[in-house]
Amino acid sequence: MMTSLRFTALFESIKRKPVEFSLPTAKVSAVFGSHVFNDRAMKEFLTSEAYEAVLDAIINGSKISREKADQIAAGMKAWATSLGATHYTHWFQPLTGATAEKHDSFFEPTGEGRAIEKFNGGQLVQQEPDASSFPSGGIRNTFEARGYTAWDPTSPAFVMGNTLCIPTVFVSYTGEALDYKTPLLKSMNALDKAATAVCQYFDKNVTKVYSTLGWEQEYFLIDTALYNARPDLVMTGRTLLGHAPAKGQQLEDHYFGSIPERVIKFIQELEFECYKLGIPVRTRHNEVAPSQYELAPIFEESNIAVDHNSLLMDLMDKVARRHNFRVLLHEKPFAGINGSGKHNNWSLATNTGKNLLSPGRTPKSNLMFLTFFVNTIKAVYEYADLLRASIASAQNDHRLGANEAPPAIISVFIGEFLTSVLNELEKVEEGKLSPEQKTELKLNVVGRIPEILLDNTDRNRTSPFAFTGNKFEFRAVGASANCAGPMTVLNTIMAQQLSDFKVEVDKLVDSGMKKDDAIFNVLKKYIITSKPILFEGDGYSEEWVEEAARRGLNNIKTTPHALKAYIDPKAIKLFENQDVMNEREVHARYDIMQEMYFKKIQIESRVLGDMAGNHIVPVAIKYQNTLIENVRSLKLILPENEYNLVAKEQLDMIKEISRRVSTIIALKEEMIETRKVCNKIEDAEERAIAYCEKVLPYFQKIRYEVDKLELLIDDQLWPLPKYRELLFSK
Repeated sequence: MMTSLRFTALFESIKRKPVEFSLPTAKVSAVFGSHVFNDRAMKEFLTSEAYEAVLDAIINGSKISREKADQIAAGMKAWATSLGATHYTHWFQPLTGATAEKHDSFFEPTGEGRAIEKFNGGQLVQQEPDASSFPSGGIRNTFEARGYTAWDPTSPAFVMGNTLCIPTVFVSYTGEALDYKTPLLKSMNALDKAATAVCQYFDKNVTKVYSTLGWEQEYFLIDTALYNARPDLVMTGRTLLGHAPAKGQQLEDHYFGSIPERVIKFIQELEFECYKLGIPVRTRHNEVAPSQYELAPIFEESNIAVDHNSLLMDLMDKVARRHNFRVLLHEKPFAGINGSGKHNNWSLATNTGKNLLSPGRTPKSNLMFLTFFVNTIKAVYEYADLLRASIASAQNDHRLGANEAPPAIISVFIGEFLTSVLNELEKVEEGKLSPEQKTELKLNVVGRIPEILLDNTDRNRTSPFAFTGNKFEFRAVGASANCAGPMTVLNTIMAQQLSDFKVEVDKLVDSGMKKDDAIFNVLKKYIITSKPILFEGDGYSEEWVEEAARRGLNNIKTTPHALKAYIDPKAIKLFENQDVMNEREVHARYDIMQEMYFKKIQIESRVLGDMAGNHIVPVAIKYQNTLIENVRSLKLILPENEYNLVAKEQLDMIKEISRRVSTIIALKEEMIETRKVCNKIEDAEERAIAYCEKVLPYFQKIRYEVDKLELLIDDQLWPLPKYRELLFSK
């Protein structure tokens, strides 16, 4: 019985003891990167020629010859086997949203009952996994299964367990990207080219620009037994039913509170595994909601940070199971309390060590900062809907606009002090600047930026895209998302914007205007143009929704409609101009994301129907029968006038249960019939919209009736672990 399963699970969770984990060493430096084929390992295991070939590929994108690849493979195998590796895999990130790997053994028979460990350059550089079962958006037919994984030397190999994992890109037989990483790498190349060209205005020593990323991973930890007793958590990652507990997060006592002992043991082991794999996690704390936590690393180059976050999500699940926990990365696993995001802190860094979104000590360096700062705002303004599309998912729809997350309206928060700086720049007169104007700008406006930012540490938690001192924080990214999606879009729109900026500045310079005058003139124009995207107030307020509409900012609340920005001609032109994706690849991703949306709603609908019909309704009827028997007994032993008085409440409960059960059954049947109609729609976009507008509304209607029954039915009969048990069992 489900009821007995619930109480068995509760008993198991109550008697849990922390799983002991002792750090092998007190010094993180002793283990950090020990399982990564990093610079230190390459110097030890590679010849000088092979080492230089890898560096040349990483820094300059040079191709590695077959001879050098064989040398690299031999050194990599020697290193991996010294750590106990027996297998290798090309580790990649297909468009499923998860990572993928196919393991092959180093073992190879040589005859006469003997064998050797073999791994050559061909096996390192390329593999041919079956691509037919991965999403391709129509790029490849099912019977055309060939796809290729190709080594990405910019992301170091690592050993996890007994397997050498080689980060790779994943492309079709005809060359189209079938993964998240290929467009990300291309967007970084585009940004490097555009940003370096702009940097040359200020510093000739800058020859390369990197986009950097620091993610903040929020998640819930739920006891394994309680998790397994909830079919909705197992199948969908969120609770489709469940009444809010008397105590949720209203006391705000969980945030930054003492971390429970079971949880801290899990985090300690997780951090240790991260350190071995070179993931520089540094921050851990309780988040706002009960049983919610956060882990955050130090900034890294974007492609490495994306790999590390994907690896972290896999590690979290493996380590959590050892500690009798399950990790929930769904953006809204519990109704009525905070969901989980993955704030993407994005910035730009040069080969000279300069953070381009951090002001310096001189007017020249601050003008450089303002150039990249204002261009970022302009890029967000021009492509706000595409940024919204980059964080769209069935899960994130539940979170965006809720009290803990930014709204679906894309806006930029920069703080009152930087707003005043932009207002001053807006006053710059058209054309050449007088010496007095330049002095005023450089000393009283540009020169003051460092001291302004020193004191301007405020944050706007309701802004989806906020400047936080030396970076922009893209807060709207969901907890389960692959960071590569939004980072690819952000890098690409910035590359396009900087390219446009340079064209405009060069045009003014060619007309005889001095460089600084030209930069100020173009920045002024961008500040005026981009003003509608700047917002400093409460993103949850109705006033902002109305104001945003007046400014022409879109409020796209659902994924099927948000995703349309990807196939807008403006977006396709953007991706093609920057050589990030061609039109076919963009349309393929669009179809995949629409298909992913309706499949997730379809699965949730099936699970909800099963739980309501097979778990809740029978229990409600059983409890109702108990009440009926009790009422019958009362009628036999009590006088009529006393019976009417005593039995009234029970009779009302019987009627209410009947009414709610009937409503649940009717709604469930309607939902099933609606789903059947939607399933006949062939077009992915149309089916996704139909599921969003016709099937999804039944979820809340059914949930409302079930959650009311939870308050009526005997707790001993209720089959599902309740919110108070899921969230407060430590």
